[in-house]
Amino acid sequence: MTRPFDICIRGAGIVGRTLALHLAGKQLRVALIDPDASAQAPRPSDVRAYALSQASRQLLESVRCWPDVQHATPVLAMQVHGDSGGQVAFNAADTPAEALNWIVDVPVLEARLAEAVRYQPLIEVRQSPQPATLTVVCEGRASSSRAEWGVQWDVTPYGQWALATRVHCANAHTQVARQWFHDGEILAFLPMDGPQGNLCAIVWSVSPERAKILQGIAPEDFCEALEMSSHGVMGSVSLTSDRKVWPLQLAQARRWTGVATQGAWVLAGDAAHNMHPLAGQGLNMGLADVSELVRVLTERPYWRGVGDAKLLRQYERARKADFALMGQANDALHQLFSNPHPALQALRNWGMNRFESSGPIKQWVARRAMGASGNPATQGKKNT
Repeated sequence: MTRPFDICIRGAGIVGRTLALHLAGKQLRVALIDPDASAQAPRPSDVRAYALSQASRQLLESVRCWPDVQHATPVLAMQVHGDSGGQVAFNAADTPAEALNWIVDVPVLEARLAEAVRYQPLIEVRQSPQPATLTVVCEGRASSSRAEWGVQWDVTPYGQWALATRVHCANAHTQVARQWFHDGEILAFLPMDGPQGNLCAIVWSVSPERAKILQGIAPEDFCEALEMSSHGVMGSVSLTSDRKVWPLQLAQARRWTGVATQGAWVLAGDAAHNMHPLAGQGLNMGLADVSELVRVLTERPYWRGVGDAKLLRQYERARKADFALMGQANDALHQLFSNPHPALQALRNWGMNRFESSGPIKQWVARRAMGASGNPATQGKKNT
């Protein structure tokens, strides 16, 4: 007789697949729900790239899914520019880690995870939810399962959209991530295609109206606007992908766990929380959810099941506390840099320059952004 599922994971994105692999590695039987699993048509191209921390890298390496260096470019420095001379720089040489983070090509990472799932006998990919002791919802920000369990979803729209694309730059990126804040807009050039590459992923946070314009104008006009906003630092640029846009928001589920008639449930990743991409922490937070949930489930006393409400509340408390710290800090930065008032403009640029020379404070912020916190599950370590 076939053993029943211990875990049903709704959502087969990066968070869902990573969780499935870790739980299957602990001898739990997992149903991974992917409604498009049997689709014959090719999926839309994905132009996103993620800045992943040392902690996220370790989590993915432990299931042998970390991409090669060509598709996970180490960031050795980051330059942040204000709109009136303010500047902050971070360097990996000033930290214990080999890189500040890694810019990872999303399609390549997803393909590695999908292949690993295919060869894991304790994971079955299904198209519809399956009965299980515990259901984990990793469906993303548009999750339908939240409503199924009556979960309130608190959303604060930012009044900005993100535009993502990829460009080839005349100047090599030299493994430096660059970010500009100007007139409420936030532009990031993220290095890709390996240490010697000229390819950059673009994330540009602008008003909805400007996002639609930038998405629709001719490629040469878009590149001209991009060169102007980046002050020509990367030289001439040319588009190498489509341009995708989506609305930005700060959002959080009021409840992340519960027990229903059909079993226990828990939220993870974007189904539980969203934040602005300006600090590049969205997927890192989702993978930290995976790390904590795996820890809670695998360290449980033998007499507690995976659907035990007390265990799941431990996960919820830990992850809500982490999101409160990171989400609020991220939101405060957005509020500060999105306000065009001249007085605030002068204040934030003064603050950037003061922060640049702050020593221990700057080092603490850098370590926090890299995933080095007090939580052993997310403690960053230098590879040897």
